[in-house]
Amino acid sequence: MLVILRIMGIVWRHKGRLILAYVSLLGATALAMFIVRLVGVAVGIVDEHGAGAIASVDRNEVLFSFPGGLFWVAALLGLVSITRGLFDFCRTYTSDSLAQMVSYDVRNRFYDKLQNVSFAFHDKEHTGNLMSKATSDIETVRRFVMMGMVRAPEVAIRLIAIVCILLIMDWRLALISLSLTPLLVVRSSVVMRRMRRMWARVQEATGQLVTILQENLTGIHVVKAFAAEEHEKKKYAAKAREVQYEFLQSEQLQGTESAKMSVGFTIALGLLLWFGGRQVIGGTMDAAEFTQFVLYLNLLTFPIRMTPFIINVYSRASASGRRLFDVLDAVSPVSEKPDAMKVDRVSGEVVFDDVSFSYDHGAPALSHLNLKVEPNSVVALLGSPGSGKSTIVSLIPRFYDATAGTISVGGMDVRDFTLASLRRNVGIVQQDVHLFTATIRDNIAYGNTEASFEEVVEAAKIAQLHDHIVDLPDGYDTWVGERGVTLSGGQRQRLSIARTILMDPPVLILDDSTSSVDVETEMKIHKAMVEVTAGRTTFVIAHRLSTVRRADLILVLQDGKVAEMGSHDELMGRGGLYREIYELQLRPQEEMLLDAPRQPGMGAVTG
Repeated sequence: MLVILRIMGIVWRHKGRLILAYVSLLGATALAMFIVRLVGVAVGIVDEHGAGAIASVDRNEVLFSFPGGLFWVAALLGLVSITRGLFDFCRTYTSDSLAQMVSYDVRNRFYDKLQNVSFAFHDKEHTGNLMSKATSDIETVRRFVMMGMVRAPEVAIRLIAIVCILLIMDWRLALISLSLTPLLVVRSSVVMRRMRRMWARVQEATGQLVTILQENLTGIHVVKAFAAEEHEKKKYAAKAREVQYEFLQSEQLQGTESAKMSVGFTIALGLLLWFGGRQVIGGTMDAAEFTQFVLYLNLLTFPIRMTPFIINVYSRASASGRRLFDVLDAVSPVSEKPDAMKVDRVSGEVVFDDVSFSYDHGAPALSHLNLKVEPNSVVALLGSPGSGKSTIVSLIPRFYDATAGTISVGGMDVRDFTLASLRRNVGIVQQDVHLFTATIRDNIAYGNTEASFEEVVEAAKIAQLHDHIVDLPDGYDTWVGERGVTLSGGQRQRLSIARTILMDPPVLILDDSTSSVDVETEMKIHKAMVEVTAGRTTFVIAHRLSTVRRADLILVLQDGKVAEMGSHDELMGRGGLYREIYELQLRPQEEMLLDAPRQPGMGAVTG
């Protein structure tokens, strides 16, 4: 119930439109009741001046006398019906537009939340499940606003008003006609609890289904490379069957309850015809009253038939709302201070003061790191997978917050920056480059959308990408396919370098792994990296000897700790872990790189 109340709180922000919807609803409902009354009056006129009595009465007086003539009753009935139609239109428009406004609010709040939570949140959440919440669950909330919040009061108002009218007209006959209503109400409350649990399972299974689809589409090259299409089909079909089963179970329950309520209403109508008909025959109730009684009871058809649907809408909204609020209420471990400072540009000094970090309070990924990096220097990070290299570079821009200790950039604690200004001062060139479905120019200018075209071209030249771009049919306006599939791996990496150059950050983080590209491309990337690191404090996750040799400081990491620290010559002289890495990995790679260009048609390559 708390989830429903929270959704209603969001709806209340548009209270003007909600109130207008309720006013329209009340007007339409009141006029529907009045129409029944007018029909009863018309039946009374016909009954009073029927074939047996019409000879003694002037026909024109019966038909046209004002205001009791049949013509004027019929005219009033038409006018009231038109007015009721206008009220219905107003209710439909206001409720639909209100639902769209609420879904717009929730959708944007949800998206904004995803942009602001830290990497730790995304590490635990499946992308497909988040996509399901952003689409299916928000659509469920929209339907709740349109049908639940507006139509449910209409059902309640009609039910209460009609019951009161029936009791006033003939309380004995009303009690007989409504004898099954308490059972239906009790049954509805039981069904609502069951359906809430059912729809929670449906939404969860749907999220898992979307996750499978999303992973399949993003990894389609792997699927085809391993001829795993049939395996993926079976996996998807199994989850789809689960969604189908859960959905059918809930729909079956709703359909069953709707049928039961229809049967109950039919039984009530039969009781009314039996007992009410006897009263008309006995002369204790006239035909007009009996007609009104039957028509009022018939108006109960709508609330009775709508009740299972309303229960379904509330149950689905409760399940979907809980999934949405789980995200909206998520507390990001990385957050800005209320008094965080917006800093335009800082010096490149970076200091780690007794910094430790662990993921989800597990084993330490980094332990008691103390490091001072002077501006414009290059720091190379070496170590086996899981040694702590990525952890160090993720802590500088606050993708994660240090568990202990402090990190400062330009003499200022990173927690005192606004996140946006901190990340404008810390540029990142990743090995796994993500490009957006946009033009090459837009992708280069992604971090600096105000950059001029000349600045974009200059960044591309520094990144050794300009010559390739101008050879394309549309040049810088060439459209990049989804995830940059129209560019090669080396081109995507150089575009990422250009994007970072355009930001002009004083601190740079880069992964110089180029094992997946050819030698000529590696030369261009290496030249671009040399250009981009000039005049910046640079942290490099190093994979090549040329990068390590030109580093001012090398950190050799092991199990989250600094095993060795120093320059290339210093570490080689110690004969420790660095020398072992050099002999086993770095020197053989460099020798292979030097041998490769000696093929015909290629010149020498230097580090």
